[in-house]
Amino acid sequence: MSANRMINTEKRRNCICTLILIALVLGICGYLEANKYSYSYAISIIERSMVYAVVAVSMNLVNGFTGLFSLGQAGFMALGAYVTAIFTIPVNQRASVYYISGIHPAIANAQLPVIVALILGGLVAAGVAALIGFPVLRLKSDYLAIATLGFAEIIRACIAAPQFDTITNGSYGLKSIPGFTNIFQPLALSAICIGLMVLLINSSYGRMFKAVREDEIAAEAMGINLFKTKELSFVISSFFAGVSGGMLAMFMRSIDSKTFQVALTYDILLIVVIGGIGSVTGSVIGAFIVTAGREILRFFDEPLFIGSFEVPLFRPGFRMVIFSILLMIVVLFYRKGLMGTNEFSWNGIFAFFKNPGKKKSKKMEGKA
Repeated sequence: MSANRMINTEKRRNCICTLILIALVLGICGYLEANKYSYSYAISIIERSMVYAVVAVSMNLVNGFTGLFSLGQAGFMALGAYVTAIFTIPVNQRASVYYISGIHPAIANAQLPVIVALILGGLVAAGVAALIGFPVLRLKSDYLAIATLGFAEIIRACIAAPQFDTITNGSYGLKSIPGFTNIFQPLALSAICIGLMVLLINSSYGRMFKAVREDEIAAEAMGINLFKTKELSFVISSFFAGVSGGMLAMFMRSIDSKTFQVALTYDILLIVVIGGIGSVTGSVIGAFIVTAGREILRFFDEPLFIGSFEVPLFRPGFRMVIFSILLMIVVLFYRKGLMGTNEFSWNGIFAFFKNPGKKKSKKMEGKA
């Protein structure tokens, strides 16, 4: 009876702490929104971090939880971004966007609500991923990474191709994309997307993904269809990558094919590795750390004078040198990322503060 009472007390405590955390986040966002002209820079960092959090968790779904080394996220983001942009640009502004080659009649007057366009962008990305998955997912390790990276570049090249000027506007890109009207829109979208992926990971499908990651031979012996499981993980990951691409288009309000270069995939992979491969919480934390860190260190790109002496290292580009050094330090001390394979839990937090030296003392006893 006492054990049940203790469990109920923990659940009640965790529920209260969660409600307080939600109220705190909403309160901070509400304050920033009420003073958005003063905190527009901070709001932009938070919104970009939310977008990257979604795509980082989607990459972690296939890389961390299924064990597939895929590097095609930028391509799927591009598909979602362009589909969202094409169907949300106001009809009366499309002539000023497609001013070179004109717009295809099939999409000239087609306009969808933002939510529908985001879902459609995710579905298009998932459909392309399903087609790509048939030949690609039979590869393993580095070969899979190279193949998915190549397909991402093919997608980007097709978007910029002159043959698709009347649809994608070619290399001129798309502008006049409706953006977020307030900070709560990306917050809600990212929370829903990440929440759905967490539910998937904790379901029977998530257990299949993890079984494939741990040992493919053992998973197949238990009756798991390896190809179908990999394909499912790849398609779902691409769907959410497409949705995040649409969110990125709304955040930037103008996009072109250069937005989705290979460097974007590397940035997402960096977030996943820093946060912890196999940790949803780590991906979210990593997205905020990497995005905010680059902006906070921006003063290193400006000239610095001490009296009449100019510090020679402070110049454009030096910010990324400092940022890279800090990332190396993090990786050296946290080889599995900041969270490793752990997830956020109130029980873990309370246990840490209750016995902060317990883990350290156990390590010392083991060494003795």
